[in-house]
Amino acid sequence: MTAITVTSPAYLAGAVGQSATGDWRVVDQERIDLFADATDDHQWIHVDPERAAAESPFGGPVAHGFLTLALVPALTAGLLDVGGTAMVVNYGLDRVRFLQPVLAGSRVRATTVVESAEPTPQGVRVSSTVTVEIEGAPRPALVARTIALFVPA
Repeated sequence: MTAITVTSPAYLAGAVGQSATGDWRVVDQERIDLFADATDDHQWIHVDPERAAAESPFGGPVAHGFLTLALVPALTAGLLDVGGTAMVVNYGLDRVRFLQPVLAGSRVRATTVVESAEPTPQGVRVSSTVTVEIEGAPRPALVARTIALFVPA
């Protein structure tokens, strides 16, 4: 894993343009099934491995797109290390595109690129482009523009 490190939110402007890449993480059938239970989305392409292998265009079960998106905080944890921070608040998303399904058993990882750092009265609002890639795949699973507020200690 690589990381972008700054000593305080005040120095986040210096991180603009920098990127960091996280470690690989497996998206297994158990995780997909748990997500299906949590969201009540039990579509067969996600939770029926036999049917998905036989009938889906993907050749097997795939993770929900929103599961892949929900993994972004875990996949990017530690990629932007900001000292002197009391808390980091998820401010939202500007854009999300699901580009390729994640087959059960695949490994994914995230790369984040800091796009902007804007001071606000509460802290520094950082926009980043996060790309979740699938090991061995020609296209990423998703690309999202995330926004976080870094509140100084």
